[in-house]
Amino acid sequence: MKLVLVLVMLIVPVMAVVGIFLLNSIAARDTQDFLEQMNEVFTPEFILTLERTAANGSADDVRDVLSAYSAQMGIDKNRMFFVLDGKSGEYLSGSDSQWGARLKLSANMITALSGEVGQVDHRLSDSLDIAVPLRADNGEVLLVAGVTDNKTEINTLTWNILSMLIRAIFFALVVALLLSFLLSKTITTPVEKLKNQAASIASGDLSQRAEVSSTDEFGDLCETFNEMADTLEHTLREVGEERNKLDTIFRHMADGVVAFSSDGKLIHVNPAARDMLGKDITPDMSYAEVFPNTVFRQDDLREGGHFMELDYVAGPRVLKMLLAPLTSQDENQGVMIVLHDITAQQKLEESRREFVANVSHELRTPLTNIKGYTETLIDGGEMLDEETRRSFLDVVYNESDRMTRIVKDLLTLSRLDNQRMEINMESMDIIPVVKAAVQSMKLEAENQSIALSSELPDSLPMISGDKERLHQVVLNLISNAIKYNRPEGSVLVTATSQDDNIFIRVKDTGLGIPEEDLPRIFERFYRVDKARSRQRGGTGLGLAIAKEIVEVHGGEILFESVYGQGSEVTLRFPVLDMSQTEEDND
Repeated sequence: MKLVLVLVMLIVPVMAVVGIFLLNSIAARDTQDFLEQMNEVFTPEFILTLERTAANGSADDVRDVLSAYSAQMGIDKNRMFFVLDGKSGEYLSGSDSQWGARLKLSANMITALSGEVGQVDHRLSDSLDIAVPLRADNGEVLLVAGVTDNKTEINTLTWNILSMLIRAIFFALVVALLLSFLLSKTITTPVEKLKNQAASIASGDLSQRAEVSSTDEFGDLCETFNEMADTLEHTLREVGEERNKLDTIFRHMADGVVAFSSDGKLIHVNPAARDMLGKDITPDMSYAEVFPNTVFRQDDLREGGHFMELDYVAGPRVLKMLLAPLTSQDENQGVMIVLHDITAQQKLEESRREFVANVSHELRTPLTNIKGYTETLIDGGEMLDEETRRSFLDVVYNESDRMTRIVKDLLTLSRLDNQRMEINMESMDIIPVVKAAVQSMKLEAENQSIALSSELPDSLPMISGDKERLHQVVLNLISNAIKYNRPEGSVLVTATSQDDNIFIRVKDTGLGIPEEDLPRIFERFYRVDKARSRQRGGTGLGLAIAKEIVEVHGGEILFESVYGQGSEVTLRFPVLDMSQTEEDND
C-alpha cells in the first residue's frame, strides 16, 4: 500500500505541475498576445494623435478616435476601450457605457494617472488592461485612454483544459494502481530493509549500513546508500567540529557579534556583545529591541555594497557597528553585526584635540603679552620713565621664562610618552631624596609664609628608581602645595612603608579642589582656577609629568582633596625584592 501511495503521490503532483505549467503558458500567451496587439495600436504616433485630441476636444472626441481603431483593438462584448478623467480617474466615455459605469481603477490605470504608461501583467487580477496617459504640453495628465478585457475567453479556455487535465489524472491514477500492485511483490522486502536502515541513520545512528544482497540495480542502490551514509557521517563530523570552533571563537573574542535573520529576529549573540550593550539579550528579541533608536534597513546593505559602518551609543560606551549581509546563493538571509568598543579611542581623540587647543592657548597668552609690551617699548620707549621700562621688561622676561618652562615640560612629557627619556634605575632609599626636596623648598615656603614640615624616618626599604626623576616629582608636589596654599598655611611631608609598599604623602591646608574636578587633575594643562594658576607661574603640566614618572617606576599617584580644607597627594612605590636582585647580580 505504501508503494501504491508513493506512485499515486508522484503522479498527482507531476500531472498537477504539468497542468499548471500548461495553464500558465496559455494565460501568458494570451496576455502576451493582448499586449502585442495593444502595442501595435497604441504607437507613439497614435498616442500623439490622442493627446492632441484631448488637448483640443473632449473625452467623447477621444472616444471617436478610439472607435476608429475598434477592429484593430479587438473590441467585442468581452473587451472595451475607455476614457478616464486625468485627475480623479472617473470614467468619462468608452465603447460600453454600462461596463464603464462598473469599471474600477486597476494598477495600470493608477500608473497612467501618475503620468506613466500602465501595461504591467497582473496575473491574479480579474482583467487584462492597458492604460495610456494623455498629457498636455506642460506635462499635466488630461485624460487616460486604454483597453480592458474581462478574461472571459481566457477563463473558458482554462476551464476546458483543466477538465481535460482532471480526466488525464484520473486515468493515470488507475494505471498507477494496477502497476504498483504488480511491482510491490518483487521490491517490498528489500525496500523494507532499506527503510529500516535509513530510519536508523535518520535517528542518529550513522554506523548502520544497508545489506547488499544482490548485484542488480537495487544492490547498486544499497552500495550507493552506504557510500552516502559514509559521506554524511564524515560531513556531519566536520560540520560539528567547525561549529564548535566557531562557537568557541565567538564566545571568547573581544569584539561583540550579533546576527539577525532576514525578518529582523535575533539568531546569535556572543557574551562580548551582551557586555558592550549592557543589557540582557534574549533569543526572542528583534533588531529594534537590541538596537533601539537606530535607523537601518537590510536593503541598505544591498544598495550601499556589502559593508556598512554605524556609530551606536550604549550607555557610557561608544560602539562602532560593522554590518555585513548573510547570504546564501545570492539570497539575503539576514545581517551580521560586529561591535567594536571605540570609547577609549574617542576619549583619546578628544583629549588630543583638547591638548592641542590648550597648548595653543598657553603659548598664545605669553606671546601676546610679549608682543604688546615690546611694541610699547619700541613705539614709546623714549616717553617712558626708567621704572616703567624696567617693569615692562620684567613682564617680557617673565612671560618668555614661562614659555621656556612650558616647552621644557612638553619635551619632558614627549620623551616620557615615547619612552625616550633616560631613566637610570638603581636600588635606592627614597628618604634622602625626600629630605633634599623638603630642604630645597624651605626658603620658598618662608617667602610665602607657609609652614613646611616633615615626619620622615631615618630609612625605608629599598626601591628601584631614578634619584633625579623622583626628586623632580617630590619637588613638584611640595612646590604645588606651597604655591596653592592659603596665607599662613602649612605643608606636611611624611613617608611610611606598609605591605611591601612605600608611601610618600604631601598634605597641605590649601583651598582644596572641587570633587567634580578631581578626575581631571592629572590631565595636561588642566587647571581648576586658570587665572590663579598662571599668576603663580604654573604651566599645568607638573602633575601630568609626575604621574608619568611615577608610573615608569611601577608606582601609583593618588590625589585626595576636600574643597575648602586642603589636599593630600600620595605616592606609592613597590619595595624592591632584594633576593631577586641578588640572583640577577649573580
